[in-house]
Amino acid sequence: MAQKVPDMKSPIHATFLFPACPFLPEVSHPHGHMITRSLGPVKCDRFYFAALSYAQSLWREGKPAQAILQLNKAFMADLSGDQEVLGKFPPPYAALVWLLRNRLEDRFLGNPVRHFQHLATRVSGERKEIRSWRAWACFHLSQRVLPGEEFPPDEEQMAKEQIVFPVWGDVLEMIRQNGWRGEAEVLESVGSAL
Repeated sequence: MAQKVPDMKSPIHATFLFPACPFLPEVSHPHGHMITRSLGPVKCDRFYFAALSYAQSLWREGKPAQAILQLNKAFMADLSGDQEVLGKFPPPYAALVWLLRNRLEDRFLGNPVRHFQHLATRVSGERKEIRSWRAWACFHLSQRVLPGEEFPPDEEQMAKEQIVFPVWGDVLEMIRQNGWRGEAEVLESVGSAL
């Protein structure tokens, strides 16, 4: 259920208007797009952490749709699963669920269900197969959290492109086979809690 926007006369933080997501790195000031762009094409652990930090910044600035896009970006990182940052900030499935559950009235969220459907079916670039499976995972999580009448899938695309949504078990298995070490277990735990 969407939350009311806090009274702007008494901000929660001198810079930010909204409380932090507990599943993302804490940030003390707003970040800009250069936080990830400055790393260039290298999608290392620093890129992953930067994308999560930028997501937190955007969320706290009251930009939930843009924050979710940064979670997508974090999933672009080329990691194995052994990186220290993943121990502290696991694959951001729980962060996504938290952002969706704590969505704010009068702040643009878009339609995450439709967004992840489109991302899963149109992803391109490096590691596109695993990124597509991650988008399907986020699609399923979004469907479980958000009311279907407000956040429906794109039925026109489904009919036109004859899209069949993969079932949850298949998504988990493909992430287990192709994702970061331990990623499927994180996803399974988040999904089981819904």
